Amino acid sequence: MAMSHFLVSLFFFMMLLVQVMSGGIDLTWYDARATFYGDAAGGETMQGACGYGDLFKQGYGLETTALSTALFNNGLTCGACFQITCVNDPQWCIKGAAPITVTATNFCPPDYSKTTDIWCNPPQKHFDLTYKMFTSIAYYKAGVIPVKYRRVPCVKYGGVRFELKGNPYFLMVLVYNVANAGDVTNVSIQGSKTGWITMSHNWGQNWDATMNFLGQCLSFLVTTSDGKSLNFPFVVPDNWQFGQSYEGKQNF
Repeated sequence: MAMSHFLVSLFFFMMLLVQVMSGGIDLTWYDARATFYGDAAGGETMQGACGYGDLFKQGYGLETTALSTALFNNGLTCGACFQITCVNDPQWCIKGAAPITVTATNFCPPDYSKTTDIWCNPPQKHFDLTYKMFTSIAYYKAGVIPVKYRRVPCVKYGGVRFELKGNPYFLMVLVYNVANAGDVTNVSIQGSKTGWITMSHNWGQNWDATMNFLGQCLSFLVTTSDGKSLNFPFVVPDNWQFGQSYEGKQNF
């Protein structure tokens, strides 16, 4: 009987492990380095190359990071969540500090004019953290620290959100507040007068379609990096306006 319970528990553990390790989520720890940018209040960390804008308003706050080229994936990794811990540096790592969890919201650009401190240049894996997150695991005077990281599921509250921008003949949609894998790899749109249309990846987590959708209810089909897809039927009403955001009733 005891062996039977053990086998059942092992089965469910393995099923959970397969689910967590699918797609972009990966429990394996990898080596990287980390720096920080901005001040304690988050100055210089708002906006950014993922297109999220006001990170406080959109629910990301200061628990964020910019990614080097090797991790950024031309913006498709935007929204992914990483667990990071300071390692192998007893002088600068805060002893006993718990790992931090951050969402990718920006890009740390390479600097090919430099020959030293080229942390964000390919092929190096590097995190440029907010001041708050860096000083949660290391002393700020360190400047740069060795870390280990892994991809973890994102925990978000509420449904996936869609912000509409553009003009009558060009619609750009920012997809954000995405849970679990966090990073979006495909988006399709359907107006109340159209069929399904595959949107193009514009930049960060902005997706576009060259069609006039004014006066139509809008539905979205969103796919994340782990291959999961969710349909958001009529999430945008027909009286929508540019600059507005709409929240779906579900999340990943």
